[in-house]
Amino acid sequence: MTQAISRYALATIALIAIAAWVLTLALTDAGAASAIGISATVAVVVQIAAFAITKAMAPGNIIAAWGAGALARMLTLFVYALLAVKVVGLPVAPTLISFAVFLFLSTFLEPLFLRR
Repeated sequence: MTQAISRYALATIALIAIAAWVLTLALTDAGAASAIGISATVAVVVQIAAFAITKAMAPGNIIAAWGAGALARMLTLFVYALLAVKVVGLPVAPTLISFAVFLFLSTFLEPLFLRR
């Protein structure tokens, strides 16, 4: 199990790094690069934690495990939107677009690593 989580973490970090670079080319607003960097960091932590939970729950009920992971990501998106935009003051569009893209893309990696 630990090996699958480590491999997933490496793949997620690589995918999010590439996506962050592409997003910095597309989103050029003031403060966009820092918002994308912060979103990438939070997304990596959330995705690895959600995958670890999903991997642990998978032997019992894979559908419930995926549902729990999806719920955790959705709640994180809402909380992150409130904290990053309202409290920290990051620009809205780059912050939320990048975070949603990171969560969306890295979720597609899960099935590849759940089988191992």
